[in-house]
Amino acid sequence: MSENCVKFGVIGCGLMGREFASVSMRWLHLAGDLPRPVIVAACDTSEANREWFRRVPDTKYFYEDYRDLLANPEVEAVYCAVPHHLHAQVYTDVIRAGKHLLGEKPFGMDLDACRAVLEAMEEHPESFVRCASEFPYYPAVQQMVQWFREGAFGQIIEARFAIKHSSDMDLTKPINWKRTRSANGDYGCMGDLGIHTQHLPFRLGFEPLTVSAQLANIARTRPDANGNPVPCETWDNAIVLCEARDGAGDHFPMQLEMKRMAPGCTNTVEYEIYGLKMSAKFTTDDPNAVRYTLARGREQAWARLVVGQKTLYPVITGSIFEFGFSDSLLQMFAAFISELRGLPCPFGCFTPNEALLSHRVLTAALQSYTQQRVVQL
Repeated sequence: MSENCVKFGVIGCGLMGREFASVSMRWLHLAGDLPRPVIVAACDTSEANREWFRRVPDTKYFYEDYRDLLANPEVEAVYCAVPHHLHAQVYTDVIRAGKHLLGEKPFGMDLDACRAVLEAMEEHPESFVRCASEFPYYPAVQQMVQWFREGAFGQIIEARFAIKHSSDMDLTKPINWKRTRSANGDYGCMGDLGIHTQHLPFRLGFEPLTVSAQLANIARTRPDANGNPVPCETWDNAIVLCEARDGAGDHFPMQLEMKRMAPGCTNTVEYEIYGLKMSAKFTTDDPNAVRYTLARGREQAWARLVVGQKTLYPVITGSIFEFGFSDSLLQMFAAFISELRGLPCPFGCFTPNEALLSHRVLTAALQSYTQQRVVQL
């Protein structure tokens, strides 16, 4: 095996663990010669999930206990996708084992859990740690980033960032761990979806100063494995309104929407930035384009710019072809590998400090709703 690789262990071999395995096998899709993530070890408490990883040619170690994976000297880095209540323990164990970590959102079930991960990082600065967030890697979103960095928007008027599902509109959908406070935490949908609304604005320097939240627990019960109704304890939908400040010192409203019950949506992400000179908006309903308008006095008209496969990390796909979710994952993991190896990275993965800010916002959102007030950060 070439040494131009990073040897990974995967902890949590479900949906996102398999997506990472797929990305690792598509690495030749990148036009450059970035070190390839090679999955040498897989860990899951489910035998069926472990068995799936036997189809990954590089995977040769299979564990039920993640601590056995961390004891393997061949494992250099870990991709971890486990329920939220396990983040603090597993993530800190990964870091204290001297491994690099790409962890899933929300990077701890609550603020204290996130702080525990950062404390472990301070003890082990040799470990490179990031949080997964793929949607900003759509080329159309990166076009918005480029415009912002060039100052094309001018003074910001307002901004909105949203992610919306509709699968929970099916009230017969059985309950899972994301609908229980013991495993998902008090954040509910905000913990599971929040970082998707925050990666872009935080990276652009949009600093939330105040938080006002409206939360909704719409489906109060869901069927268990036997079809019996059981309490569904977590928030289904959340709208969080912030007063934000950008690097120029301008203040503006910033709205974050996280919804599991949004009619007509599957996994719809929407990013909108409105400015005095220019405005732009993106939606995964139209993934290859960004809509924009330039200020021309009192009247403006929206234009649609098709971006296609103009990716941060060049790929073999022609630029005229469409970009999709699996492509965004490839770009995200390329960014993680680049930062890990000290290579140029024009837009990095969500950082632990950004995750800490996310937890402060979500904690404030809970306080805002329960106390019916605006919370200062």
